[in-house]
Amino acid sequence: MMHIGVLTHNYPRFAGDFSGTFVEALCQEFAAQEEQVTIWAPDDAAYARPLDGQVRLQRYRYAWPPAWQQLGYMRSMQGDLALRLNTYALSPGFFASGIATVLRQARRTRPDVLHAHWILPNGFIGAVVSRLLDIPLVVSVPGSDAQVAGKNPLFRRMARFAFDQAGLLTANSEALRDAVVALGADPAKFDMIIYGTDPNALRPQTEGVAARRTELGIPADATVLLCVGRMVYKKGFDDLIRALALSPLKESNVVAVMIGQGDQWAEWQRLGEQLGVAEKLRWVGNVPKDRIVVDYNMADVLVMPSVSRPADGLNVCVLDAMSCGKPVVASSVAGNALAVVDGVTGYLVPEQSPAALAAALARLLHDPNLRQQMGAAGRARIENELGWPHLARRYRAHFARLANLPIEN
Repeated sequence: MMHIGVLTHNYPRFAGDFSGTFVEALCQEFAAQEEQVTIWAPDDAAYARPLDGQVRLQRYRYAWPPAWQQLGYMRSMQGDLALRLNTYALSPGFFASGIATVLRQARRTRPDVLHAHWILPNGFIGAVVSRLLDIPLVVSVPGSDAQVAGKNPLFRRMARFAFDQAGLLTANSEALRDAVVALGADPAKFDMIIYGTDPNALRPQTEGVAARRTELGIPADATVLLCVGRMVYKKGFDDLIRALALSPLKESNVVAVMIGQGDQWAEWQRLGEQLGVAEKLRWVGNVPKDRIVVDYNMADVLVMPSVSRPADGLNVCVLDAMSCGKPVVASSVAGNALAVVDGVTGYLVPEQSPAALAAALARLLHDPNLRQQMGAAGRARIENELGWPHLARRYRAHFARLANLPIEN
């Protein structure tokens, strides 16, 4: 049994919390594969979950009074483009407390490997502990951290220290890998490992779908498009709104359900009104993790029109929708091609092209057989290749190599 120490600043704090759900899912799969897992995460007032379970959660305080602890948990950046001012003010205490806590506890418990999600702050914290305690380090790059690491000379030096100390770097899109290499990372250290989904928790079902459509005022004969993610520019959801104003979508009985919140929420609502497609949009906001399976199954197609600037990784919603047997129409950037097989499990289109997006969606709108065929192919990919059990085994093989341990089961 390996002891895996995990560093993150996003982790679900209560039932239904979306913050760091992919980190939780991966850690739970490690535990299911009989590894010991300890997670270090910053404290937050919203925590209302047990600290011990399949994995052990250790929280550290970094500001007093506790109400000043306002970093992490998807609050540190403005639109995923720039750091908020309080992030700069609180960062020194954050790094110092994180290093002190992880160093003290890791010295006592001696994990076999440290796995840091995000270059900053966790990659740097992990690198300091790795250097001092001679524990192998793995750094995973989920998305906006590549941009944060290049914000100023100090952050770049901290990132370089993490890259140099790491024995493995992972990314879930080529764009993220290239952005990190541009900051000084060794491309030979990379493996492209996506964040996956649980095929047992998310599967095709009809329960609750009719009631959900009624709740959202969606006509029974309408085709449902689904967008899931933060309402920020890199998700490209504004391109779908523009596509809805183009033929043939403008004339079609189609509704787009927008799940998530973010800094562009109000701006994109105004865009829908300006383009005359507001009646085709349903702005749902955040949906608890334990209820979103109904929304995936309500959808006919998932739409993920990501853009490449800023660089982003493969969004987990793509895998979640595929796990529920839904076709995906996505841009050909941000790691989407790592999951979506063009013409087989959905369609890939050029980024920032509402016309191309509209054309691809039109092919699926009036062809339920094609939607079913592509959705089944997507589900098969999850079961055979892209679910958490397969991805966790890939990580464990790397961890065992770095720690000079035999890999089991």
